[in-house]
Amino acid sequence: MEKTFQLTRREDGIAILTMDVPGETMNTLKAEFGPEISETLADIKQDNSIKGLVIISGKADSFVAGADISMLDACTSVEAAKTLSQQGHVVFNELQNLSIPVVAAIHGACLGGGLELALACHLRVCTEDKKTILGVPEVQLGLLPGGGGTQRLPRLVGVTTALDMMLTGKQIRPKQALKMGLVDDMVPASILLETAVALAKKGKRAAKKVKPSLVNKVLESTSFTRDIVFNQATKQVAKKTQGNYPSPNKIIDCVRQGLNKGLTKGLEVEASHFAELVMSKESESLRSLFFATTEMKKETGAQGTTARKVNKAVVLGGGLMGGGIASVTTTKAKVPVRVKDISEQGLSNALAYAYKLLAKGVKRRHMTPAVRDNLMSLMTTTTEYKGIKDADIVVEAVFEDLQLKHQMVKDIERECAENTIFASNTSSLPIGQIAEAAQRPENVIGLHYFSPVEKMPLVEVIAHKTTSPETIATTVAFARQQGKTPIVVQDGAGFYVNRILALYMNEAAQWLLEGQRVEHLDKALVKFGFPVGPMTLLDEVGIDVGAKISPILEKELGERFSAPKAFDQLLADDRKGRKNGKGFYQYGAKAKKSKLVDESVYRVLGIQTSSDQPIKSVSERCVIQMLNEAVRCLEEGIIACPRDGDIGAIFGIGFPPFLGGPFKYIDALGAANLVKTLERYQSMYGERFVPAQSLKLMAEKGDQFYPVN
Repeated sequence: MEKTFQLTRREDGIAILTMDVPGETMNTLKAEFGPEISETLADIKQDNSIKGLVIISGKADSFVAGADISMLDACTSVEAAKTLSQQGHVVFNELQNLSIPVVAAIHGACLGGGLELALACHLRVCTEDKKTILGVPEVQLGLLPGGGGTQRLPRLVGVTTALDMMLTGKQIRPKQALKMGLVDDMVPASILLETAVALAKKGKRAAKKVKPSLVNKVLESTSFTRDIVFNQATKQVAKKTQGNYPSPNKIIDCVRQGLNKGLTKGLEVEASHFAELVMSKESESLRSLFFATTEMKKETGAQGTTARKVNKAVVLGGGLMGGGIASVTTTKAKVPVRVKDISEQGLSNALAYAYKLLAKGVKRRHMTPAVRDNLMSLMTTTTEYKGIKDADIVVEAVFEDLQLKHQMVKDIERECAENTIFASNTSSLPIGQIAEAAQRPENVIGLHYFSPVEKMPLVEVIAHKTTSPETIATTVAFARQQGKTPIVVQDGAGFYVNRILALYMNEAAQWLLEGQRVEHLDKALVKFGFPVGPMTLLDEVGIDVGAKISPILEKELGERFSAPKAFDQLLADDRKGRKNGKGFYQYGAKAKKSKLVDESVYRVLGIQTSSDQPIKSVSERCVIQMLNEAVRCLEEGIIACPRDGDIGAIFGIGFPPFLGGPFKYIDALGAANLVKTLERYQSMYGERFVPAQSLKLMAEKGDQFYPVN
């Protein structure tokens, strides 16, 4: 069996331990490496000629990208998961306790267990390369650093910095890592090894001493003052997680106990907490999400079809969506883009939007002004159809008007090449209807982005009946280049994401008309796990946008999509939401630091507010509408599988990730229980709660969407 660790002895007494997992593109830590590492460390201990050790990766662009997550799924008990953590502790303690200096030479990803390996070394040097990132992202999988990270990181960089890293999972760049004392030196990749060797020769005294800020020094000096830090962190976590994610509080407890009771106790607490989290339903959901997105990256969207390369893109429309799409095309995909708008104002808005986003990168020192200017030079503008003939893809982001979109299709077919793809960023109009105006309907596809484009990870790629496989594959590849997670959905009003969102929003509106306060509705759904509540979301998206989508969905899908008629009064009162400073909440000069409801909205809607209904009842009624419609979308073939439905809901509308998505959540509730709840509401409120046919069949058979582990 091929070895992962190779020990090379140099004549100057420094040994190089190279990690290179056979057959893998990146190094990950696996449980089966334990005996091999222990054997290698025993060899080093016995060899008096070795005066220092450098640990380096044999991979071109990664140090160690973390632990192999699949081994966590193999754990069938808390005890098995605890053993995994303890085995890691044994190996890393052996490494830390070597009498010779040990240096980690880091280039590329050094994350999770990879950073914990580096923390167990006495010194660390990293390359200044942009591929080099350091961090402990375990919290994003509902876990905590289980290889001693909760103990060694605070001792190295201080409690405040360590908690910030562990509770957010943020990635640290080389300059930042040097400044905070996470690494002792930063050098060009070409001299990484020789710098590490030189550090090993200097010995442990070469460690970089970083002076904490005066505030941090005071706060971290005693157990009493540290408690202030821990209590503050606990409050912030409660506000952010609404108690839905157990891992942040366990991370805080590990650090607190380790610093108050010593390293041995800290490691013991870490192993116990880690094991409990591995077996938690929250982590299981988050890990399945990780595997699903990893799996999707390998898919083309059209089996057996190769995507064409996109060398140039055109965006029609310089509004918020158009500006955002153009921006991710240049900055993420590095593809030249030509923005076409009927007005110079629209074009300058698009340019300003892209520049503002890049300026943030310069301010945070993620890029130089020269890089910003080079990326801006990839974006050009025009008010006429000039400089677009060689476009490989045209993304249309104009108003939701079918006639206007028909005109766009005709213009592009006249002005561009025969195989230019026409991708519509419509949020609700069926793509088949847009393609009716096309001479080459096989080139027409939907590419539905979510706002704000630069932040929202999902895009829906919508194929109508005659969209060609090559068009699908090319559009999926283009979306990935833009840094997006694309899901391929079939054509139909609202597609998948807006369709399931519409019923959820309508139900929230029904609650409002029954007298529930705006802030209570938002609080209930945030407590459930959504990033924002439905009323805030409607203000952000635009009440006018919701009003345009609703009739389209009702016409195509039926009466259950009918929005409450009272909402017409909001538009009559010129309430569009944040965009015009008039919606459910106060904006502008009227708004205080805390978000306040515009109480006049109740008068406009003719509502008398009543006592708050239980939070669980409020959220349940809204959420089950979304679940039921998600099942209908699967039933009709709008989405290909439950996995795509779960990814779409989580990345598109912020469905709580810890629940794993609508289909995972239905499995957890049980189809039979969901059908009973829907039927109860049906008897109270009518036909909009009729359970989907396939859901009733599942309830009868006791089936699940996902196989039982």
